[in-house]
Amino acid sequence: MYQRLTIIGNLGRDPEMRYLPDGTAVTNFSVATSRRWNDRQTGERQEETTWFRISTWGRQAELANEYLAKGRRVLIEGRLQADPDSGSPRLWTRQDGTVAASFEVRALNMQFLGGPAENGNRDADGVAAEVSSEEIAEADEIPF
Repeated sequence: MYQRLTIIGNLGRDPEMRYLPDGTAVTNFSVATSRRWNDRQTGERQEETTWFRISTWGRQAELANEYLAKGRRVLIEGRLQADPDSGSPRLWTRQDGTVAASFEVRALNMQFLGGPAENGNRDADGVAAEVSSEEIAEADEIPF
């Protein structure tokens, strides 16, 4: 079985990085995606926002912490992680008492899109920088 989730959205807050006891870097951040449409019955513009909690590991976590910031657009490819207790999205109660769900995603690939000046992290050809876990593993094995 296989699953891969692709998300393009904006960071809702600055990334938070920490190190595990074995020295592995872990960075967490939230990404919001929005869907907009016109209601057929009322003709009013509708919007739905879905939040994803993203975790990155190792060198990719360090790069995310260095280059990402609140509001920055990013493309994440990863796998959905269910709540280990329920097998569903993590449920929690908001301050106003309503129930909300949090979708947890472990990033496998990450692309930095746009930026404050809409050209951050782009090479000379204007291509967005991409960081994949496979490329990071290969780069870590280079002897120089």
